[in-house]
Amino acid sequence: MAAISELQEAILKVDASLLNRDQPWFKTWSQAGKQPDSDRPTWFQPARKIVAEFEGCELKPYFCPAGIATQGFGRTGPTIKIDGPAITQEQADQWLAEDLQRFADGVHRLIPASAQWGANQQAAVISWAYNVGLGAVETSTLRKRINAGEAAHVVVREELPRWNKGGGKVLAGLERRRAAEVALFTGTSWVSQQPMPKFAPTAPFSTLITPHIAYGELTLNEERRRFVNQGQCDIAAELCAFIEKARAQFGNKPVIITSGHRPPAINQEAGGASNSEHLYKTGCGAIDFYIQGVPVKMLQDWCDKEWRYSLGYGAPMGFVHLGIRASRQRVRWNY
Repeated sequence: MAAISELQEAILKVDASLLNRDQPWFKTWSQAGKQPDSDRPTWFQPARKIVAEFEGCELKPYFCPAGIATQGFGRTGPTIKIDGPAITQEQADQWLAEDLQRFADGVHRLIPASAQWGANQQAAVISWAYNVGLGAVETSTLRKRINAGEAAHVVVREELPRWNKGGGKVLAGLERRRAAEVALFTGTSWVSQQPMPKFAPTAPFSTLITPHIAYGELTLNEERRRFVNQGQCDIAAELCAFIEKARAQFGNKPVIITSGHRPPAINQEAGGASNSEHLYKTGCGAIDFYIQGVPVKMLQDWCDKEWRYSLGYGAPMGFVHLGIRASRQRVRWNY
């Protein structure tokens, strides 16, 4: 892998276009790597399921919380550029399959006994490795203890929950992921829809409001858009909880929020109505969103049936407006 990275860097210095996906070599390589899921190892499907749930999928490059250019199901590396082209869902799925195999090979090499585990046990540790990296696996106490002969289910239950920090801080998303991995490994139940703890106006933007929606998505990660009271946070949490249901309804594809909290000055800049729900006045709030890969009209029709409060028919403009008014009446309008 180190040699491949060096080769990529050398190619970028000579002619970056050689790495483009429209080059003949890419088509040959990507097609040759495909295989039906029925031919995959038994660990593949449970590993794919848990990794896809927690990584999410973004077809356009983006910066992860650590500031690293990322694309697809959490892929990073020298070929991922923040200003690079979007990929197709097919390419993202192929990358995920390749990365899962790479991490599985690494886990089996670093923890030889893991190759004899059941499918779910292998999948749980592959998911952990996918998240923390093989370098961390290699130096981990978990690896040392299992290789020393300790019972794997005891070690996993004790060690995995410790990997819950990012940037030195405990992250709720990582705590949930570790809990899910331990449950998958030990065969115990885990409920991914557990109520989320309340978030406060002063919380970091990385704080998850629901399992897949972060505070920063409602503020565009701008301090001037931060909520100023707990009531606003509570309304936002209610809206996000419904958006999570919509996400699950349409195959757990990524949710894209185009507008959330707009304080008065920002609302005026955006040309918003003076009584806009986006102002988050007492008892009010709104989120404009769409789901990647889902026709907006289809999403809008589903929300129209399922959402009991206010809804703006923004499908022609590429989004659905989901809102709550202080009176909590059912309201519908066209843009």
